[in-house]
Amino acid sequence: MNRKLDRAGNEWTFELLREADERIHDIAANTYKLDTFPNQIEVISAEQMLDAYSSGAMPVMYPHWSYGKSYSVNEHLYQTGQQNLAYEVVINSNPCISYLMEENTMTMQALVIAHACYGHNSFFKGNYLFRQWTQADAIIDYLVFAKKYVMECEEKYGFEAVEEVLDAAHALQYFGVDRYKRRFESEASVRARRDELVEEKRRQYDEIMARVSPKEAASIEREKDKYPPEPVENLLYFIEKEAPKLQDWERELVRIVRKMAQYFYPQGQTKVMNEGWASFWHYTLLNTLYDTDQVTDGFMLEFLTSHTNVVFQPDSRDGKYRALNPYALGFAMFSDIRRMCENPTPEDREWFPDIAGAGDWLKVLDFAMRNFKDESFIRQFLSPRVIRDFRLFAIADHKDQSDLYIDSIHNDEGYRRIRSLLADQYSRENMVPDIQVSAYARMTDRSLTLTYTNRRGRPLEAAESEKTLAFVERLWGFPVILECEDAH
Repeated sequence: MNRKLDRAGNEWTFELLREADERIHDIAANTYKLDTFPNQIEVISAEQMLDAYSSGAMPVMYPHWSYGKSYSVNEHLYQTGQQNLAYEVVINSNPCISYLMEENTMTMQALVIAHACYGHNSFFKGNYLFRQWTQADAIIDYLVFAKKYVMECEEKYGFEAVEEVLDAAHALQYFGVDRYKRRFESEASVRARRDELVEEKRRQYDEIMARVSPKEAASIEREKDKYPPEPVENLLYFIEKEAPKLQDWERELVRIVRKMAQYFYPQGQTKVMNEGWASFWHYTLLNTLYDTDQVTDGFMLEFLTSHTNVVFQPDSRDGKYRALNPYALGFAMFSDIRRMCENPTPEDREWFPDIAGAGDWLKVLDFAMRNFKDESFIRQFLSPRVIRDFRLFAIADHKDQSDLYIDSIHNDEGYRRIRSLLADQYSRENMVPDIQVSAYARMTDRSLTLTYTNRRGRPLEAAESEKTLAFVERLWGFPVILECEDAH
């Protein structure tokens, strides 16, 4: 191709953006077989990018004070030079919406198109968590409904009343996902079953309850009624369907927050994979543009500088170190999988006999992208080579010992333990406490009993627990009891 994509230098035009998208699409679809939703590319200002930051990176969002607070914080950091803005924001929808910032150079616009429109986009469409938990075709329409509904409620019931419900629901949003059941019963069937069970239990217990105190009656019910029949981990869903005092409009607000928590659930489980996949593909696609003589050396120098910054991982002794950079780890792992497929070492053949020397790296990468989340991806594919490159090691810090000591080093046993420990850090169970609904005394005092299962020797923080329970009680309307039990 004779015409260079950056023939106008660093200045972009809409014609060049369209041409960049067409060329990158041709490489992505025909050379590398990436499967994506149709793309919708929009160019926005820095102020609009800040606004997108502050509302969950969604094009439409219901109003809530927390979004304004987030905007104010990010605006201050940006204006004082303490924080840069992202080059892009991408939305898991069909079509896939990508926002490009107008301040970007042409090189950066091409990088963003490759990263968001073909990297993130193909991950959204292919990964099993997104396929299971999100509806890309419906999310924008639902957001429009949610925004309109919340604003109508504010007008009808008052701003403070709506904010109170949303505050409580937001506090419980991480407990708004039922990981092991995708489809729920319809509301009509839930109510019919509930009414039938209530009436049956009432006939059984009325005579007994009349002879004892209310406190004793509630204790008897908790022991014998067993409702719900099994513990329920989706606290928001249970509140939405069963809370005795919630009005219909309040239930709808809880449902909106729950559905948004469900939409964002896969993103929290795939940060390393999603950003690593997008970084791998922007690197591969733009290098292919260069190899086919479609961009200049100057384009590549600017691109490689930006790419290096994106995947930079400070050393643990560096003052800039905060944690593992998900872009860096994900990019390194996907790149390493390709290397093992094409140029394996004896160590690779020992650790990864199924993929070392496989040759067809596209097939292996596609399998990894589709079938794993961060925890299982690291547990399955983190190689000794990447562990060495990142200088990973494990430090033991026991509360009953005054000294720290190195727990695992770079040998076979150490590699396996480091990989396992790192994977555990990305497990949802290590980030969200296991709190489930264990009992609802629906015929006596209507109290709700929650049970926290301590699986890793980590007690709940008392002050935060009390604050969260207050939000649960606001939605439930009756006493809420939190019980703690050890898993072992």
